Amino acid sequence: MNDFKILTVRPEPDQYAWTFGGTPPLARITPGTVLDLFTEDCFAGNVRSEKDLVSEVCEFPFLNPQTGPFHVEGAEPGDTVAVHFVSIEPARDWAASTTVPLFGALTSTHSTASLQAPLPEAVWIWHLDRARRTAQFSARDSDFQIELPMDPMHGTVGVAPANLEVRSALVPDAHGGNMDTPEMRAGVTCYLGVNVDGALLSLGDGHARQGEGETCGVAVECAMNTVVIVDLLKGVSTPWPRLESDTHIISTGSARPLEDAFRISQLDLVQWLVRDYGFSELDAYQFATQTVESPLANVCDTNYTCVAKIRKEWLPARETHRGLHARLRQISAALPRSASLPLSAPRSRGSDHRPP
Repeated sequence: MNDFKILTVRPEPDQYAWTFGGTPPLARITPGTVLDLFTEDCFAGNVRSEKDLVSEVCEFPFLNPQTGPFHVEGAEPGDTVAVHFVSIEPARDWAASTTVPLFGALTSTHSTASLQAPLPEAVWIWHLDRARRTAQFSARDSDFQIELPMDPMHGTVGVAPANLEVRSALVPDAHGGNMDTPEMRAGVTCYLGVNVDGALLSLGDGHARQGEGETCGVAVECAMNTVVIVDLLKGVSTPWPRLESDTHIISTGSARPLEDAFRISQLDLVQWLVRDYGFSELDAYQFATQTVESPLANVCDTNYTCVAKIRKEWLPARETHRGLHARLRQISAALPRSASLPLSAPRSRGSDHRPP
């Protein structure tokens, strides 16, 4: 492939989407387009120091801004949009994490109400060494510090929901959204079922790293320079978001309670084995039971998200999703350096600030 359609998008502060569905497209693209994007962090760049408490500098529900949506030409209900992550690179030398009152897995919430007082608000600024690929944790209440490896990912990727719904960018569900799975990293292809004409694809919520479960509700949140290739599978349905890496096929499920999210992801994986790998339903159920890895994505959002993944080396030699992941990997490798290297962030509020 010699001709690359590359669209560079650096949104102005008033151009972000805050929902999936209900937002007009930022641009129209054809399948095969390379998107070179800047995404703002979940705080819209407003948490920049330990003094910036979310309750004071952020305005609910305007959290988790998304870059998009993008209308994918030819996408119709019953099709699948494929998003291949070429690169995900922090746009700044710092990231922020917080505790938020009445939010997180280990505190009272609006859904799990109790007489306990909310946890106090606190902010941690993580210093990123982009050359060395490290993120430095500094304890607030002691002198403990440690450098951890960066593992950049996108917490939120999705399309417009079905049935005329509009969903907050904080919500994960069958349309994708705020799934917060660390599996959404460079080199992975995400498959999303199309619910409306054009799909209306958006992404955001970059994390420099995140543990499984996102227990306190907030990862190492940072702005990202991200390059993706967007393609289209006509006539292929994808009921729940799926991912494919070089080593695994990966199903997701989002719901409350947690066991329902688990069941959805496991069922989707079984159905994937039946559709594309030649298993009967019961054989797939038995095989998945003995081979599946089931990491948590998040246990804090409005819906929880679970993941079910199986190693490709243990599967029959069959093609899935028409071999699109392998083809997109080849295109990714052939991209000109200017489309696959980290790019500078736009000069919007807070974009060039460096905490002391």
